[in-house]
Amino acid sequence: MQKLPKVVHHGAKNGVTGSCHQIFIDQENSFLIDCGLFQGAETSPEGRASSEQLNIEFDISTVRALIVTHVHIDHVGRIPYLLAAGFTGPIICSEPSAKLLPIVLEDAFKLGVSRDQHLVEQYIKLVASRIIALPYNKWLPMLKAPLPTVNIRLQRAGHILGSAYVELEIQQPTHKAKQRVIFSGDLGAPYAPILSAPKPAYRADMVILESTYGDRQHANRRDRRQRLQTMIEHALRDQGTVLIPAFSIGRTQELLYELEDIIYRNQCQSCVSSSAELLTETHGSEHGSVWHDIPIILDSPLASRFTQAYAQLQPFWDKEAQQRIRKGRNPLDFKQLLTIDTHQDHRRMVQHLVTSARPAIVIAGGGMCSGGRIVNYLQAMLSDPRHNVLFVGYQAQGTLGNQIQKYGPRGGYVEIDRKRINIRAEITTLGGYSAHADQASLVRFITGMRKWPQQVRLIHGETGAKAALREKILAAYKAKRHVGEVVVPE
Repeated sequence: MQKLPKVVHHGAKNGVTGSCHQIFIDQENSFLIDCGLFQGAETSPEGRASSEQLNIEFDISTVRALIVTHVHIDHVGRIPYLLAAGFTGPIICSEPSAKLLPIVLEDAFKLGVSRDQHLVEQYIKLVASRIIALPYNKWLPMLKAPLPTVNIRLQRAGHILGSAYVELEIQQPTHKAKQRVIFSGDLGAPYAPILSAPKPAYRADMVILESTYGDRQHANRRDRRQRLQTMIEHALRDQGTVLIPAFSIGRTQELLYELEDIIYRNQCQSCVSSSAELLTETHGSEHGSVWHDIPIILDSPLASRFTQAYAQLQPFWDKEAQQRIRKGRNPLDFKQLLTIDTHQDHRRMVQHLVTSARPAIVIAGGGMCSGGRIVNYLQAMLSDPRHNVLFVGYQAQGTLGNQIQKYGPRGGYVEIDRKRINIRAEITTLGGYSAHADQASLVRFITGMRKWPQQVRLIHGETGAKAALREKILAAYKAKRHVGEVVVPE
């Protein structure tokens, strides 16, 4: 076996957040892949809790560039602290990520540092000046002759818009052949709206692979739109509100895309049904009536900004989404979509939905209900059996969302702002909306290569997920008699 480059994991080694990985080309040159926040109860390699580990505590003197796989906060949230530590190199990301990254970092700066507009503008200007937008599938030379030389390339990862996995091609003085190292970032699942599914690379010598869902398979994603429709129609039978907690980037845009499609299909079927009624002189069809004028309320200023940015990035949408645009449809800005911006309008909307009997669908910021505008809706509506809370994403232990999922079906209660609220609203969870690849897709990312890697390093996953994925990849290696190892970093 040939000697592989040294990789040090500064995060996402013992959990799923804080992604930050340093690959050493030689003693004078290294590259950083992501620089994200630790979240929840997860800790850094130094053992610091998430709220205590913002500062960069490793030597960055050899770091020539930061390469960003995608703009989720657990992959980019510590960029301000990297700059404060003295990093002066470029920030390389895909073209869509170059558009989205300043929005993410501006919001994080306002929440964690200052809301002073002058400081915010200075900070965003600094970040923008460092960004290099690299087109997909194009090699960019990072270190040139004399050896070593390094080229990098980004490939679509299918996780959120702009997400990428990173290929590094390294030519060392001591090696005749060029080595290929891949950092997966977060890989997406197939059949995600707007996004093309990730394709395995041609070859790799080493792969640093995420393992978030390394121990499970996802629910069938092909029929999730129909299941979403069925669940919402069931929830609306009591003329109440369907509350959907959602993260601002990725999940919100997927939901809007699928809700627009449900409305479009039902309106088309309603027209056909109406024509049939005229021909047969029958009346009373209710087909499609639920969807005819129901408001879809997007109540999250940050999600609205990301949705606008997604719309501006249509050239990066997949073929199906492009086709809908050509037919005159707008999946992210349709007639029944109502956007709430100001806090005053938000408060008025909560009160209106509490007192009125008109059904509605609300997508509100706060994916795990631990913050954001969804909390005000929950506080006002959880005790009313007319309403329904629909979860479409993972709810981590200790979050309000997890408590509602756990205690709601058994008639329990939760505390919000120190007030006990009995859960009488219906609680529903819909699978198939994970933005991460499942075990089968992760294995396929490795075995789909023409030349399989000599080493796979598993990161970004819980202990059980990494252990299960390791066994699956090793079994595939054994079946093909491939000589290789699967490493779980200590």
